[in-house]
Amino acid sequence: MSGLILPPGQGRKLITKAQEVTFKATEADGSSVSIFEVVVPPGFDVGAHVHGEAQEFFYVLEGELELLAFEPTKRTAENWHEWESPEGDRMVRATPGASMFVPPNTPHAFRNASTEPVRMLFQCLPSPVHELYFEEIAKIWSSGARVDPDAVQEMRRRYDVHQITPLRYEPPPAPADRPAAAAGA
Repeated sequence: MSGLILPPGQGRKLITKAQEVTFKATEADGSSVSIFEVVVPPGFDVGAHVHGEAQEFFYVLEGELELLAFEPTKRTAENWHEWESPEGDRMVRATPGASMFVPPNTPHAFRNASTEPVRMLFQCLPSPVHELYFEEIAKIWSSGARVDPDAVQEMRRRYDVHQITPLRYEPPPAPADRPAAAAGA
């Protein structure tokens, strides 16, 4: 049996307009934990959700993410940004070196509210649930057609992603000081 060594930037990549995922260790490598490097673009909000079986670990490498991992006193369907736990916990602004562990059945979310991409290390147990999920959602986002939110919701259900608030990707507007001709380039 051999281990797996990947130089920086290496691994199988899935790149879409909404995320860039690099597979670092997968079931195909003999790993029971799926490990990914994820680039989260500005304006991406995964929405609050829960997994019945999976447990996850997030580690911020570069940038700033808003993170949440608790059952709120009151769930709201539109967004999770103001949720509060019975102990008074709220969303956390996580910078490089911050991490979040999420056991099964725990509502959690992340959002890039900044204007810069964020890089994070993401692990999910058991493998290969999120591997298959990332592959399928990459196909949906890359289809070029309008993304059907009902199709995304059904796909997420199949992968043990029980959505509480909507997944959103609303890129920030282009800088106003860019010339109009360059904006579409």
